[in-house]
Amino acid sequence: MAAASLLAATSLLATGTSYARDGGAKTWQAAQLRALAREATASGAPGVIVRVDDGRGRPVEVVEQARWARKGHRLKAGDEFRMGSNTKTMMATLVLQLVAQDRLALTDPVEKWLPGRVPDGRAITLRMLLNHTSGLRDYTEDPAILPSIMGQDQRGWTSRELLALGVRHDPLFPPGSSWAYSNTNYAAIGAVLEEATGRSLAELVRDRIARPLGLRHTYYATDAAWHGPHARGQEPDAAHMPPGVPTEYRDFAGAHRDGQVDVSDNNPSWGGAAGAVVSSAGDWHTFFTALMSGRLLPAAQLAQMRTAVPVFPDQPDGPGYGLGIATVPTPCGRVWSHDGGIPGYFSFHATDSTGSRTAAMLVSTEAFAEHPEAFARLDKATKAVQTAVICAMFDKPVPSAAAAGRPVA
Repeated sequence: MAAASLLAATSLLATGTSYARDGGAKTWQAAQLRALAREATASGAPGVIVRVDDGRGRPVEVVEQARWARKGHRLKAGDEFRMGSNTKTMMATLVLQLVAQDRLALTDPVEKWLPGRVPDGRAITLRMLLNHTSGLRDYTEDPAILPSIMGQDQRGWTSRELLALGVRHDPLFPPGSSWAYSNTNYAAIGAVLEEATGRSLAELVRDRIARPLGLRHTYYATDAAWHGPHARGQEPDAAHMPPGVPTEYRDFAGAHRDGQVDVSDNNPSWGGAAGAVVSSAGDWHTFFTALMSGRLLPAAQLAQMRTAVPVFPDQPDGPGYGLGIATVPTPCGRVWSHDGGIPGYFSFHATDSTGSRTAAMLVSTEAFAEHPEAFARLDKATKAVQTAVICAMFDKPVPSAAAAGRPVA
């Protein structure tokens, strides 16, 4: 796992594109985004959803879908999709809500809540889990999880089972001494949340976030079932997977058609607290706005969430990771963001520090994000879309390098 309400739409059925515009003022913005999204579909993406809200009127929404991907499903701006590692922002929010209620503390050692389950658990705090400084190795690198990632094993996974996979490997470094992104950190966070509340993660997401905010398409998935209309995630079949993809990542389970595998019905529970949430672009806008404006967290806990450690020690002003959310400098301004990858779905979500501006991008395939060299054209096109949605969020033109499809971040 790597990391919409359409109020006034023009539907261009011949190209599979729709976008909202506010009195014509945002037509240029939609046109730039649409052109870049089309390049992504021409480069191999089954579909692309873009949603940008610059805080001034109606959002811009663009939907592009390759002709071959339209059989059986027309992609829509409000479709549900699997959020992958964006889930971590919600999990961190749940932890910080409990911190505000004095039910958890960021300084709690993991041993307090999960005795005997994490080696060196007395030295690893909840804060270290949330900001990826624990040193725990990523459970997605364990061979036992690979059949579930590929959809060949449809079993359900629990937080404690996922945690056990990660901690059976030697840690990367002593707790607190460095930074390394690891899904095992959030498997541990999921287990702590369940232990501290006596409730399931699905119940916590529903009752503490989705229902209070009126998020109709947001939920924690425990199996392959969807709650509403959803994007169909697809990956190339083994015969059409680029040569650079390792053998073990070439054969996805799912319905095969026209050189593609529909992975939408595979069980995502292996993502757990690190990646099992489902949502939509519009719902995530509401979530980010509520989060950054202080509706979900008191000021003290929101400040803790936004206290970031450098991803690169030699770049103190570069990318940083807070508690379940990253801060990233971009050509058009610094954002708070996360991305998420799970087979069939790669998404990116960003907001400004107030939550008044948000941006979202979905690409309905994900192998390219795991193996960018093998999917060079699609990777390049997707980076251009990502830069463009951030610039549109700040109401700035796309830099010329991005418009040409060259990464600029």
